[in-house]
Amino acid sequence: MLKALVAIVILAAGKASRMGAGGKHKLLAEFGGVPLVRRSALTALGADATSVIVVTGHRRSEIEAALDGLALTLVDNPDYASGMASSLMAGFSSKRVDGADGILVMLADMPGISTAHLNALIFAFRNAGGGAIVRAVSQGKPGNPVILPRSLNHAVLRLEGDVGARDIIATSGLPVLDVDVGDAACLDVDTPDDIVAAGGAMKN
Repeated sequence: MLKALVAIVILAAGKASRMGAGGKHKLLAEFGGVPLVRRSALTALGADATSVIVVTGHRRSEIEAALDGLALTLVDNPDYASGMASSLMAGFSSKRVDGADGILVMLADMPGISTAHLNALIFAFRNAGGGAIVRAVSQGKPGNPVILPRSLNHAVLRLEGDVGARDIIATSGLPVLDVDVGDAACLDVDTPDDIVAAGGAMKN
């Protein structure tokens, strides 16, 4: 049996409205001297995936500069202010996901997610023959990343507003496999305090 192929879509387009009035961008915060968005991309590039797509929007030129030199595909979402649905749609519409049996949706602001976590999700997806939704959980609490089979593409392309994969999971009718990756599944950084607590340093 051929193994199911997975493409990774990283969502990095949001406005980060909870970062406060200073205008600093959380995805440019540095962890170990590396901007968070680049760290997330490197994590994805190390995984057993066919391609990595990064959806940009807010402060696109700075995000793209932070990703300079990496072997990934950049997709601009000019409609990013409307919410996460538009970024999912932009990523799923990329030609680079063609041929993949599943798409792993990864949020760029989750510093705890490792390549090993991604590979564990991909392994579970392949074991299920590519027909199940796979999501990261922490002690049973749903988190991210999530792998969506290609059969859900039409559902993704019908999303509107600030909704993500959770709404699709609830209504898909497909089996859902939970993979416990520990605290990393629910650790995202939305405020300057979150970034410092996670070991990062605010930059610009």
